[in-house]
Amino acid sequence: MTDSHVDNGVPALKIEHLRKVYASRTGATGAGHEALKDVSLTIPSGEFFAFLGPNGAGKSTLIGILSGLVVKSSGTAEVCGVSIDANPEKAKSFIGLVPQEFNLNWFETSLEIIVNQAGYYGIARKDIMPRAEQLLKDLGLWDKRHEQSRTLSGGMKRRLMIARALIHEPKVLLLDEPTAGVDVELRREMWEYLRTLNEQGTTIILTTHYLEEAEQLCRQVAIINHGEIIKQGTVKSLLTSLNFVTLLLDVVAPVSTAEMTLVRDYPITKIDDMTLELKLAPGETVNDSFRKLTAIGVQIANIRNTGSRLEEVFINLIEKK
Repeated sequence: MTDSHVDNGVPALKIEHLRKVYASRTGATGAGHEALKDVSLTIPSGEFFAFLGPNGAGKSTLIGILSGLVVKSSGTAEVCGVSIDANPEKAKSFIGLVPQEFNLNWFETSLEIIVNQAGYYGIARKDIMPRAEQLLKDLGLWDKRHEQSRTLSGGMKRRLMIARALIHEPKVLLLDEPTAGVDVELRREMWEYLRTLNEQGTTIILTTHYLEEAEQLCRQVAIINHGEIIKQGTVKSLLTSLNFVTLLLDVVAPVSTAEMTLVRDYPITKIDDMTLELKLAPGETVNDSFRKLTAIGVQIANIRNTGSRLEEVFINLIEKK
């Protein structure tokens, strides 16, 4: 895939006033469950974008509508300038989908799954094998090409689903929780692969519960809660909206209740006996708090940040809603 994959000036995704209402499961009359509420969003071609939100926020419903698996209630959506209503087959041809749940044919081999998927898109036979081989090698699955998918580990199944989604060289890759159930080492390897894919021109849109994942990979994010986008922007702009810095302090010996009473006028809280949290407002330094802790005999063994700063933005926004 090359940069010609990107259509300059045409957004990868444009949705306006998108709404989805699921009918009541009990069959009773009423409004039903509104999974998406008047969602409007434009994602430029070549972007690396994340939808963040708690379970039930509407992320998977949005992915389902774009990929043709869920019927919207109202609104419009275009993929690479093509309406999902006026020309659904063309719009879907631009998309590679990696769903959250495994949906592989357990009795087909890895290679058979990729080759068969290529056939659905009318790819010439002479082009299928070179593409399939390259994808399986890129994703570390070439040695498993003749093994049935049911015998693969969870991480390998996830990578096989990515390979299957990419065989027709889509312009937009939709990833619904792409690293769910994947160990840390494999997750990092997948991150590197996705970065490379994006650099080559593929627009990547993902949903994730791993906020570190969005912070490390994405340039833009939208936070969804109760079917609404409550915040959207660059990762950098969201992080600069934080009005405090949080540090975790690992201590040498357990901190007592009496010692915590002595620091009650400082921005220090006790996470557990061996961990303190220090929150600093803009312009504040750690010096005064450190001096006070030293003065009462609390020794600090290690200082670390809270991990994903984006998580703090996310939690603050959700709590405000």
